[in-house]
Amino acid sequence: MLELKNVNWTLPDGSVIIHNLSVTIPEGKLTVVTGPNGGGKTTLAKLLAGLVTPTSGQIYFDGKDITNLDVTERARMGISYGFQTPVRFKGLTVQGLLETAAGRFLSFDEICDLTGKVGLCTVDYIDRDVDASLSGGEIKRVEIASVLARGTRVSIFDEPEAGIDMWSFNGLVEVFKDLKQKGTTMMVISHQQRLLDIADEIIVLSAGELRDQGPKDEVMPGLLAGEIAGHCPVGRRETA
Repeated sequence: MLELKNVNWTLPDGSVIIHNLSVTIPEGKLTVVTGPNGGGKTTLAKLLAGLVTPTSGQIYFDGKDITNLDVTERARMGISYGFQTPVRFKGLTVQGLLETAAGRFLSFDEICDLTGKVGLCTVDYIDRDVDASLSGGEIKRVEIASVLARGTRVSIFDEPEAGIDMWSFNGLVEVFKDLKQKGTTMMVISHQQRLLDIADEIIVLSAGELRDQGPKDEVMPGLLAGEIAGHCPVGRRETA
């Protein structure tokens, strides 16, 4: 599946964002990436999606080196990405975006199913433009629906809960549960305990380095001791 080997990513000024990172995103599992702000989580997602290229190291997908492939090439291979701050498209409707993502015409019922999963009423949104008229929470939900419409082998979500109200978030958790049962490979960046609770695998990043990775039941005790959204625990790797 997706694998990083000794990956580094450094800013032009020399600041190290990702340091010698080696991780594997297991196939058919829900992997949640967590850790303190500024720890490199979003950069990891962008590296996997092809939005940025490692300074050094390799990225593999099904054993193939995709390190130098861009986001479009990786999308064609079956890797989709949901931005933390979604892109807006003036002149493109919600229906148009979902059909573009799906690559085909979608019936009203299919659109209703997709928008319903993210807490939007199809009648109210199907003809809305995906532009500045949508609130932050609305555009976030529309983008998540577009990722679901693509139905790719690998779906990467960067803080999908950002800007979403509690009621919609409850529905979103159910969406991830459903995708998990179907064996979809997912990587979700989140601090939310409800998403951590349904994870198969948890990755903890801090200061651009891997602090811990393993099955939820092994990693969660250390996270709970660190109050999850607070400081990053040292992790089992350094205490073993």
